Amino acid sequence: MTALGILLVLVLLLVVFGLLFRLQILTSIFSGSSTREIGVSNRVNAILFIIFLVVGGSAFAWSFVDNFDAMNPPIASVHGHATERMFWTTMIILGIVFTLTQILLFVYSYKYQHKEGRRAFFFPHNNKIEIIWTLIPAVVMAALVFAGWKEWSRITGPAPQNAVVVEVMGKQFGWLLRYPGRDSNLGVVNYRLIDATNDFGLDLSDKSSLDDITFPSGELHVPKGIPVLLKIRSRDVLHAVYMPHFRVQMYAVPGMPTKFWFTPTKTTDEMRAQTGNPKFNYELACNQICGRGHFAMKLNIVVEEPEDYVAWLSQQKSFTEQNPDVLASFKQKSNGLTPKAEAAPAAAAVVPAAKASL
Repeated sequence: MTALGILLVLVLLLVVFGLLFRLQILTSIFSGSSTREIGVSNRVNAILFIIFLVVGGSAFAWSFVDNFDAMNPPIASVHGHATERMFWTTMIILGIVFTLTQILLFVYSYKYQHKEGRRAFFFPHNNKIEIIWTLIPAVVMAALVFAGWKEWSRITGPAPQNAVVVEVMGKQFGWLLRYPGRDSNLGVVNYRLIDATNDFGLDLSDKSSLDDITFPSGELHVPKGIPVLLKIRSRDVLHAVYMPHFRVQMYAVPGMPTKFWFTPTKTTDEMRAQTGNPKFNYELACNQICGRGHFAMKLNIVVEEPEDYVAWLSQQKSFTEQNPDVLASFKQKSNGLTPKAEAAPAAAAVVPAAKASL
C-alpha cells in the first residue's frame, strides 16, 4: 500500500510540473516574449524520414522475397488456383496503393519541412477530388468483394453429388472424424448423448448412425480427384479447420455447423516427390487460439488414389463394431424396439461415389 501511495504522489508531481511548464509557455506567448527555436533537429528528422523509407522498404522487399515459398505452399486443390489468383490480385492492388501512399508521405515530409517564411496553402474543399478518391476505391473494392463472394459461394454451396462426406469436429484439444458407412449417409447426432465413449453423440435410434465410422484420433484420408465435403462442428469453443495446401479455411463454431468442399489434385506421395521431402504430410491445423493445448490441434491428411481410399475405408470398423457394449446397452434400454438394421460389415463400408469414379 505504501509503494502504491508513493507511486501516486510521483505521478501527481509529474502532472503538476507539466502543467506549470505549459503555463509558462502560454504566458510567454501572450506577453510576446516567446521565440521558436527550430535548430538542426528539424532537418535531421526530415532526413531520417527518407532513410527510414529506403531502409525499411528494402528490408520489407528482402523479407518478402526470402520468405515467399514458406508463405505460399504448393497448391493441391482445384479451387486453390482461383483462390490464389484472387488473393494476389487483391494484394497487388493494395500493395501499389500502399507503396505510393508511403512514398508520398515520407517524401512530402522531407520536401515540405519547416522553413522560415514558408506558409501552408489553405485548401478547404474540392468536389472533383472528393468524387475521384471516393468513386475509384469504391468501384475497385466492389469488384474485389464481388469476385470473392462468387468464389466463396461456390465452395461453401452444395457439393457435387459424388462428393465424399467427412465430418470434422474440433474439441479441446484435438480433432474427431466421422465417415458415413455403407449407406453413404451420416446419422443423426445429439450433443446430450456425448460421453467418454460416444464422442460424437451418435443417436443409435437412427439407422444411418449404426454404420458410421468414427475416429477419436488418427489421420484424415481423402481420395484424389473426387470432391470432398467437410461437415464441420465444434464441441466446445471456436476452432478453425485450416488446410494451407488445399487453401481451405473454415471456422468450427459451437452450435453452428459449417461446411466446405474441395477437390484434392495431388496425392501425398506426389507432393512428397514435388517438394523433395520424403517426410512431407498434408496437415489440418487449428489457427484459432483455443486454449493452452492449442498447439496440439493438428492432424495429418492422407490423399491417395481413389482405389486406395476405398480399400482403406473398407478395412475400417463402424462405431457399433468398435463398441458392441454401447449398442447392446442401447438395445436393452429400448426394450428391443431398436431399428432392425445392424451394423454394416467393415468390408462393405465403401463410398459408392468413390467406387463409381474408379
